[in-house]
Amino acid sequence: QVQLVESGGGLVQAGGSLRLSCAASRRTFSSYVMAWFRQAPGKERDFVVAIQWNSGFTYYADSARGRFTISRDNAKNTVDLQMNSLKPEDTAVYYCAATFGGSYYSDYHIRQRSSYTYWGQGTQVTVSS
Repeated sequence: QVQLVESGGGLVQAGGSLRLSCAASRRTFSSYVMAWFRQAPGKERDFVVAIQWNSGFTYYADSARGRFTISRDNAKNTVDLQMNSLKPEDTAVYYCAATFGGSYYSDYHIRQRSSYTYWGQGTQVTVSS
């Protein structure tokens, strides 16, 4: 069983930055894909960004590209999401997710919520205008 715990959410003004962190319970995430999704009130949970643990290869939603950066820390078993130039439409609960064997997934499958086995409880991000 893998446990994921998010932190770093909060309230920020438009144009500001936040850094989210996802701490994982496993000692190693070799061959895993780690991702961030977000869910705004009344909307579906959408893909934001993902990283293949082994290769470091990253995948970004169009809404995140150029503003958000995902990174991993092998020593700490954490995945961070640096969010810059935040907009009110970025307001959502942000979830960390993980799946084993994701190195073999296609770009399409990495962006699908159904591909992920493990989920954190989420952290609220609110961007005021």
